[in-house]
Formats: sequence, C-alpha cells, structure tokens
Amino acid sequence: MDTAMAITGECFCGEVAFEISGDVFDARSCHCSRCRKAFSGAGSAYALVQPGTFRWRKGEALLTSYVNKESAGLQFCRVCGSTLCGVFNGEVHGVSLGCLNDDPKVILARHIFVGSKASWDMIGGETPQFDEYPIDP
Repeated sequence: MDTAMAITGECFCGEVAFEISGDVFDARSCHCSRCRKAFSGAGSAYALVQPGTFRWRKGEALLTSYVNKESAGLQFCRVCGSTLCGVFNGEVHGVSLGCLNDDPKVILARHIFVGSKASWDMIGGETPQFDEYPIDP
C-alpha cells in the first residue's frame, strides 16, 4: 500500500490510529438524538469508505464496540472515548471526519435528521437539510 496517498486518523489520546487507502465519500452530518450522544455534540460528521480500504495502524486492542441487533454500530477508543468509525456486519463502513489527520477532500453533502436536532443546534451554511434520511441523497 502506498502510505503517501493514505488518509490517516487517530483518536484523541493517539493510542488508536488508522489509515484509509482510498477516498472517503458521501459525507454527511446526522443530528439525531443517538448521534448527538455517540459523538457528544450537535451530531456526527461522518463519511463512508470503500470496503477493503480501511486498516488499523495501531491500538486495535484498545477498541470497544457498540453494535445493535441490525449489525450496525460504532467503534470507540476505550482509553479516551473517541468515536472512530462505524461498522456494519463486522466491517468498517465509514469514519468520523473529526478523527482524520489529513484533508479527506470532501465536504458535507447533507445534514440529516434535522427534524430531531437539539434546540440549541443552529445549522449554518447552504448544505441541504433533511428532516429524516433522504430517499435519494
């Protein structure tokens, strides 16, 4: 793998690190109550990765996961609590944009679930907003 082209990321304490050998895509911010709790903020800033392009560089043993009955979930650093990535059926599905060290060369394409956003969350800019998940993003 050509690491010069890789996008790298890590948790807040730096004990867990990863790299993506391809592009991230379909960036979005989710403002639902579950993402506010999982990301400890107004919501998530998240982008998808192509299967097979993500790998842990260090600290994989320090990960803890929350996976729901639909086999979707998140992985966190158990030292500092950073939400690092999303998983589906045991594979990394996407990454938290805030944990990336490098410019992923994407912008948020949409804000989703703004119908249930926190009352104190004021979304600015011209990025499209959807009350729920859009059928046709």
